[in-house]
Amino acid sequence: MSFLGVFLSIVIFLSVAGNILVCIAIYTERSLRRIGNLFLASLAIADLFVASLVMTFAGVNDLLGYWIFGAQFCDTWVAFDVMCSTASILNLCAISLDRYIHIKDPLRYGRWVTRRVAIGTIAVIWLLAALVSFVPISLDLHRDKRDKTDTSLKINGIKYETCALDLTPTYAVVSSCISFYVPCIVMIGIYCRLYCYAQKHVKSIRAVTRPGEISEKRYRSIRRPKSSKNKLKLRQLAHTASSPYHVSDHKAAITVGVIMGVFLICWVPFFCVNIIAAFCKTCIGQQTFKVLSWLGYSNSAFNPIIYSIFNTEFREAFKRILTSRSSWCCGQEMGNIYPRSSDRYVTDYAAKNVVMNSGRSSADLEQVSAI
Repeated sequence: MSFLGVFLSIVIFLSVAGNILVCIAIYTERSLRRIGNLFLASLAIADLFVASLVMTFAGVNDLLGYWIFGAQFCDTWVAFDVMCSTASILNLCAISLDRYIHIKDPLRYGRWVTRRVAIGTIAVIWLLAALVSFVPISLDLHRDKRDKTDTSLKINGIKYETCALDLTPTYAVVSSCISFYVPCIVMIGIYCRLYCYAQKHVKSIRAVTRPGEISEKRYRSIRRPKSSKNKLKLRQLAHTASSPYHVSDHKAAITVGVIMGVFLICWVPFFCVNIIAAFCKTCIGQQTFKVLSWLGYSNSAFNPIIYSIFNTEFREAFKRILTSRSSWCCGQEMGNIYPRSSDRYVTDYAAKNVVMNSGRSSADLEQVSAI
């Protein structure tokens, strides 16, 4: 129990610290105040709520085995659980859509995704999350009223109340579709399109530049090969020149694989078990359900790593925040949240900023191919 308590505390601490760093970095760093990063800020706030309002009470409940915070607060905690998890997943979906628009049509991105559109989308996300959670739970539509089973726990003759996510089949299916299955299908489709789009641009770069043939022609124009050793140098030169495109393919595959892999590993088991448990109360054990619930919660700790720490600008901002005592606590000028004209079509997600214009060079396309 002590080891489990320490482990859960570490997960909660990482989730809180990571998402607070993301919020502070976006607030204090002028270079991070872009329209696309509003979705990252909303995601960080949702994950921060998951860690502070959901994981904290879930840890106490799972360690003790019973609920000590009162019967009325149990429904409130369940509502916060559904709302914050739904908001986190919907924000992930919005980030993927924003990324797709930014890379697919960067010249029109500034007209389509404005500050008003971004804030409106975030407001719709949180409103939908609240409608899925607090409205039906406050109306007691999530619990089967015909089920009179006593869920209390007796320890040494003392009766303790329990609090668990016990849902009706209808609410479990509807909430799971809105909270996970529909956003998951959208995210998979978007990231597949992004990967195919990147692959297509890598092929177009190869077709235009053909680095191996250019290198071979240059080498022949300087000195005609006469021996097998010179032919071997030619093959090595062509391979070296074409290797960056293989690196771009590899980066694109790794990026998409990490994003979707972590998301699916964390949430697919829970939402599958959630529907099964709604139809069959005894099919899923309590311990299994708790483990899968914490696996889903852990996605809130991974999100700052995937969407922020892999970005060079966020890494540098984190270093300045953690190493400087007065960088953010003394306050800085907020500045204008609208992107400058020079930053209007700058990718928010690449390791290096790439200004997208109508005349794309091969270097620009290679950066886009890395998503």
